[in-house]
Amino acid sequence: MFKKILIANRGEIALRILRTCKEMGIKTVAVYSTADAESLHVRFADEAVCIGPPPSNLSYLKISNIIAAAEITNADAIHPGYGFLSENAKFSKICEEHEIKFIGASADMIAKMGDKATAKATMKAAGVPCIPGSEGIIKDFKECRKLAEEIGYPVMLKATAGGGGKGMRAVWKPEDLEPAWESARKEAEASFGNDGMYMEKLIEEPRHIEIQVVGDSSGKACHLSERDCSIQRRHQKLTEETPSPFMTDKLRKKMGEAAVKAAEYIKYEGAGTVEFLVDKHRNFYFMEMNTRIQVEHPITEQVIDYDLIREQILVASGVPISGKNYFPQLHSIECRINAEDPYHNFRPSPGKITNMHAPGGHGVRIDTHVYSGYTIPPNYDSMIAKLITTAQTREEAINKMKRALDEFVIEGIKTTIPFHRQLMDEPDYIEGNYTTKFMESFKMKTPEAE
Repeated sequence: MFKKILIANRGEIALRILRTCKEMGIKTVAVYSTADAESLHVRFADEAVCIGPPPSNLSYLKISNIIAAAEITNADAIHPGYGFLSENAKFSKICEEHEIKFIGASADMIAKMGDKATAKATMKAAGVPCIPGSEGIIKDFKECRKLAEEIGYPVMLKATAGGGGKGMRAVWKPEDLEPAWESARKEAEASFGNDGMYMEKLIEEPRHIEIQVVGDSSGKACHLSERDCSIQRRHQKLTEETPSPFMTDKLRKKMGEAAVKAAEYIKYEGAGTVEFLVDKHRNFYFMEMNTRIQVEHPITEQVIDYDLIREQILVASGVPISGKNYFPQLHSIECRINAEDPYHNFRPSPGKITNMHAPGGHGVRIDTHVYSGYTIPPNYDSMIAKLITTAQTREEAINKMKRALDEFVIEGIKTTIPFHRQLMDEPDYIEGNYTTKFMESFKMKTPEAE
């Protein structure tokens, strides 16, 4: 087992990893930028090393500084969390070269699954259902137009190096294809330095449902059932739940088997998610694989009583998995609390938290790194907390979430708490009747109307 783990991240996930390490008797090293000097992960770690100024490219993304921090503290492993360098093949490789265990996928695995076009080809070979589309990157617009005619409109153009909705365009008719092709390529080049595009059939009334998987060094994998992540804004998830209200036992079994097949085909080691789009007829199609821990992992932990960070660490140290597939025994919902103003188009709201009261009670979990007096820097992702409620039924979990949101007080900044509170009263949400397009028609009621 590892003696000391460096946590190459910040915020709530750094604190989350740190807690499990402490429970396992493993020493911890926090790294931080000057903007995060007062963060809780810095305060509670056994050691802390400043790795640079606030900009991510000079701190949390600067591989040389993180490796140097690991070497001077004699860390024998690095946990990257999510975001930042968690799916960076170069970082994984450099860790290996420095004989520091990267608690995540190997460089080869990240390269294989990180590029969406390559990942799709791999999953096709594994026999996992894939969305009809191009076989790899489209070489020019002539090929693009021919493909669109073969697949049939509507189609979706996607950047192969994409993420967060950048370089994506839905095209419903032939005359809109060329403008979409040009604008998507320009956006992809500006965002990722790569204008490679591929095309897929546009799935109508889609739900975004992912399957949590864990694989070990022997090539064996298991699944931990599904999470429904369909409530999204600009391709960023807002709330998630498990089990999905759209799922049937038959579909859960089929999707779980497909996800395990995918993981075992590539001999995947560690925790990851196989992400699917599911259409209104409950046909499911592989979308991508995330080779890291997910933001929304707590809801899976809650419904099957399973510490995913602990499992990541055990697998990375060579401990085999049980091979057992898990199915939810309870219902759990997560609301991402962001420092954003939902009444003004979710604009960022960094600044000092002047007062904070966190909810509690049975079945309420909060993962957060913020506290009263903490200043949220403007340099990073706006998520400041995750509120998770767990109960015997979906109805009880929603009612518990309403109560917890009513108790949650954060003053000094704007947060998405009011949005989530309104969402929990939305009839379509209560009925489980939502798709990835839900937010296109959702309208916030003004504070006076609440």
